[in-house]
Amino acid sequence: MPKENIYYATGKRKNAIAKTWLTPGSGKIIINKRPLEDYFPLETLRTDLQEPFKLTNTAGSFDVNVSVRGGGIAGQAGAVRHGITKALILTDAGLRTSLKKAGFVKRDPRVKERKKYGQKGARARFQFSKR
Repeated sequence: MPKENIYYATGKRKNAIAKTWLTPGSGKIIINKRPLEDYFPLETLRTDLQEPFKLTNTAGSFDVNVSVRGGGIAGQAGAVRHGITKALILTDAGLRTSLKKAGFVKRDPRVKERKKYGQKGARARFQFSKR
């Protein structure tokens, strides 16, 4: 397979990191050597990561091969979407404006807040007793 038809990008979300390869093809999505429906059982997560293709009208024109690790399934789906977005921009720089307007280009900076010492959690506190 010629190297110039393979587009690689790394996507991140929460603690998940997705290495994404796009090749011209029929629209097959393989995640960790498993089909999309097998890896992400929830329909919402599947539609969420296919959103960049729908937005740019490139659905079915690229095969996607993803290696994703870390985080939970929602973070992994977000990381795959970010990786697909970055790889699509490599295929055609003209797609960047529509993807940027939808908010797919920038990495989602929201992560879990740390637990504070002497307290129950990040925001949760032990009950205050005056007497």
